[in-house]
Amino acid sequence: MPDTFVSKFDSNIKPFLGLTFMSLFACSALMTGCKEKKEEEKTSKGPKGLVAEAYVVKQAPLSSIYQSSGNLLANESISVYPEVAGRITAIHFKEGGIVRKGDLLVSLNSSDIDAQIQKLRAQRKLQVTTKERQDQLLAISGISKQEYDNTVTQIASIDADIAYNQAQLRKLEIRASFDGIIGLRNVSVGAIVSSATLITTIQQIDPLKMDFLVPEQYKDIVKQNDQVHFTVTGNNDTMQGKIMAIQPQADVATHTITMRAIVPNSNHLLSPGTFTNVFITLNRKSEAITIPTQCIIPTTRDKQVAVVRKGKVDMVTVQTGERLEAKVEILQGLQAGDTILTTGIMQVKQDMPVKVKKITE
Repeated sequence: MPDTFVSKFDSNIKPFLGLTFMSLFACSALMTGCKEKKEEEKTSKGPKGLVAEAYVVKQAPLSSIYQSSGNLLANESISVYPEVAGRITAIHFKEGGIVRKGDLLVSLNSSDIDAQIQKLRAQRKLQVTTKERQDQLLAISGISKQEYDNTVTQIASIDADIAYNQAQLRKLEIRASFDGIIGLRNVSVGAIVSSATLITTIQQIDPLKMDFLVPEQYKDIVKQNDQVHFTVTGNNDTMQGKIMAIQPQADVATHTITMRAIVPNSNHLLSPGTFTNVFITLNRKSEAITIPTQCIIPTTRDKQVAVVRKGKVDMVTVQTGERLEAKVEILQGLQAGDTILTTGIMQVKQDMPVKVKKITE
C-alpha cells in the first residue's frame, strides 16, 4: 500500500478514535454520578440520627439551701442609768474594758445616808439596852407587858429604817449587771445626774445572737437547734450558729418569720450590729436523684426527659421536686444509671436514633 494512503488513513482515523474514547469516558462518569445520587437520595429517605451529649443519672444526698439576711446582736445589752439622783464621786471603770458581774462602776455621794444609818444604829443600841433592863423587871413584874412590847417594837422599827437606808445606799453604787464589755462613758466625776442620765452601756458579745427572716412556708422545716451557716463582710470564712428561738407569729406584711440563732464569739472577731448572709439547709435527703435543669423538656401537660435506650430516644414523663440553682430533683420517672440527653433536646423525638459523643456524671 502506498505511503501516501497510510498517512491519510492515520490522519482521518485518529481524531475519530479520540472522540470515541472521550464519549465513553463521559458516559461512564455520568452513570457513576447518577448511581451515587440515587444512593444519596436513598440514604436521605432513611431515619436521621442525632449527635448529642448525655448525663448519667445517679443518687446522692440532697439538701436545698435558702439564703437570707440577718444582723448580729449582743447576747445581753443594757444602757446604764442611775436609779436615784446624786453627785458622782468616783468612776471605777475604763472605757472599752471588760467588766464582771457585780463590779462597781460609779459611786454617788452617800454622806447624808451614811449619817442617817449611823444615827439609827445609835438609837437601836439605846433601845436594846433598855430592853435588857426591862427583861429583868418583867421577870419580877416590875414593868407592864405593854411597856415591854413598846420597846421591842421600837427596836424592830429602827431595824426597818436601817434596812431602808442601806437599800438607798446600794442605789448610790452603780454595778455591772453581767459580764461584758463596757462602752464609752458620758459623765465625769462631780457631775449631778438623775435617773434620766445615760452613764454608759454594757454588752455581752460572747456569745452573740443573730436574727434573720425565713418565709412562713418553711416554718415546719426549720426547727429549733438546727445549724445555720453565715458569712460577714470582710471575712471569707463561713461561720455557724444554732437556732435558739423561733417567733411563733409571722409578719402580716412580709409573710416571714423571725428566727434567732446563738453564735459563738470567743475570739471577739464579730461585733453586734454586723450584717450577715445566712444560709439555711432545707429538705435534707440521704438519697435523691437530681439532673441538670436544661434536661427538662416542658410540655403543655407535663415535663419530659430524653432517655437514651439501645441507641434510640425514649421520651419519659417525670415528676420534679426541689429545684436547686443548676439542678432539679426527680421524684418519679428516672432511676440511677439512666442516660439522659443534655444537648439537642429541642430536636429529639420518640425513637429517634442518637449517638452520644460525650457523657458526664
